[in-house]
Amino acid sequence: MAEEKFIPNFRKKYLETVAPQLMKDFAFKSPMQIPKIEKITVSVGVGEATTNKKLLDAAVKELEQITGQHVVKTKARKSIANFKVREGQEIGAMVTLRGDNMWYFLERLICIALPRVKDFRGVNPNAFDGHGNYSLGITEQIIFPEIDYDKIERISGLNVAIVTTAQTDEQGYALLKAIGMPFAAK
Repeated sequence: MAEEKFIPNFRKKYLETVAPQLMKDFAFKSPMQIPKIEKITVSVGVGEATTNKKLLDAAVKELEQITGQHVVKTKARKSIANFKVREGQEIGAMVTLRGDNMWYFLERLICIALPRVKDFRGVNPNAFDGHGNYSLGITEQIIFPEIDYDKIERISGLNVAIVTTAQTDEQGYALLKAIGMPFAAK
């Protein structure tokens, strides 16, 4: 007897309702044309890590708690004297989510974290890059329930980049809207 593998809720929603709806709305001839989410990249920049390494380690630990995946420290590409940054110095952290981890993170972001933002009126519908990919800036990491407010070093922001296979911003918007992204009124 074959065991049935658990499918994340948002992936199931995409496969059962969103993909057929997009196929019908955009009159795609092949199911391969339907836009889908490829990956989600979550990153945090810690500019003060040049003077205090503890802040970068805390940011890495918090990002690992939020995403549930190993985080990579990012290094400065070039030196900038005004900011006291040297080439190769660790100044941030990032993680790329794919597969089930990506769907779990997206569900937690949309259903749990974004509603916890103060005075939330929806995310910016104009943050697409022209190729159907969406970028979202989060000002406080404490909106995620995994973060213990008493144990954080300092409040910092996150960048979330959702990479899709959509050809246009209109297709990317339709994909994310159908999945449940709470866009503000245009």
